Amino acid sequence: MRHRLAKVILATALWMTAPAAQAFCGFYVARADGELFNRASTVVYTRVNDTSVITMSSDYRGSPAEFAMIVPTPKVLDRSQVTTVPSETVAHLDRYTAPRLVEYFDEDPCGGPVIVEDTAEVVSGGTPSRKERREGARALGVTIEREFAVGSYDIQMLSARQSDGLAEFLRGEGYQLPEGAEAALSGYINGGMKFFVAKVNLSRHAAEAEQELEPLQLTFRSKDFMLPIQLGKLNGDGPQDLIVLALTRKGRVALTNYMTKDIPSDVNVPVFVAQVFPQFYRAMFDTAAGGSGAFLEYAWDMAWCDPCADDPLSHAELKELGVTWVRKAEAATPDVFVTRLHIRYSEDSFFEDLKFAVTEDRENFQGRYILNHPFEGEITCEDGKDYVAKTRARIQDEAATLRSLTGWSAQNIASNIAKTVPKPFR
Repeated sequence: MRHRLAKVILATALWMTAPAAQAFCGFYVARADGELFNRASTVVYTRVNDTSVITMSSDYRGSPAEFAMIVPTPKVLDRSQVTTVPSETVAHLDRYTAPRLVEYFDEDPCGGPVIVEDTAEVVSGGTPSRKERREGARALGVTIEREFAVGSYDIQMLSARQSDGLAEFLRGEGYQLPEGAEAALSGYINGGMKFFVAKVNLSRHAAEAEQELEPLQLTFRSKDFMLPIQLGKLNGDGPQDLIVLALTRKGRVALTNYMTKDIPSDVNVPVFVAQVFPQFYRAMFDTAAGGSGAFLEYAWDMAWCDPCADDPLSHAELKELGVTWVRKAEAATPDVFVTRLHIRYSEDSFFEDLKFAVTEDRENFQGRYILNHPFEGEITCEDGKDYVAKTRARIQDEAATLRSLTGWSAQNIASNIAKTVPKPFR
């Protein structure tokens, strides 16, 4: 039986609005009584030789009057190494790499005309002076290395000799640190790390209860290809998820200190999954990962895709994300390889920061889920009887696969199949 591609449905960041908190490579510190939790986090990591360009996109939950985020960095950064990136650029890369559905429509088993539709749809007191502040910091073993403004952020680069001094300095600045902050800070101080503090300046950023922050981008040189995640655990209220979108010139990016599995892919599922794809993917990921795990969701040469979940990124967008090796005159981008890793961790797992390596593996992979629509026209020929019997068996196999992937009840799956499949195949 021949199948023809009919429709591509793609999943966007919308499916990431799961009840679990999302991960962030730093932590948030509140300046009011409200609690802060990061919920949706994506990190774009462009790596060339020993140069790292990290673009951090997060939102927050809570409504403090002011807040900040703190991220460990291997060295003190200056103004030229910090910028912001349009949110849509990160969202575009997220859509381009997101797990997707592919639909096929069965042809008439009796040889009638075939109608093929091809569309794409997104599922998708007085204030202390600067001198007084610096002297007060120094007394606590903290050095304010640099201060500057980027977009709606006020940036500080800090170094510290001990965690309790750094914690006291931050509290003196009016921040409420999450429980366990001093212990987490201590590990990074002992490792010689510096601290990037990005405080949102509310005169340049609307103070709404929940909104997306401008993605911040840091550029630096370091032999270490890693992401610090221990501080991010401090803002978690349960298992946390982190999406890492890595761009390289050679091939896949792989975790070196944790095992990575391929997300279940290229499986046939019932056609009703198209109506509940976000719920399906969350349930499937929960079943695969449990409380923790690292999964490959996408790996592909950006010169082509099969199918494309969205238009490829433009040269301008790639440049915004730190891709400097692609010439604008090139019709395609054969030297850009993108890897999408989905990492779930909690307080009880992933005790080391994430360490990566650029490989020369250019094997393609994508989280892909296939819908096969039975023929809906009249079936009168003798071959049609055999087609109906085989299609019924196929639908039962799809139901069993769905139950295995998600843990959904057989009764609910059967009920939804009955609502979306023509009578002859029930």
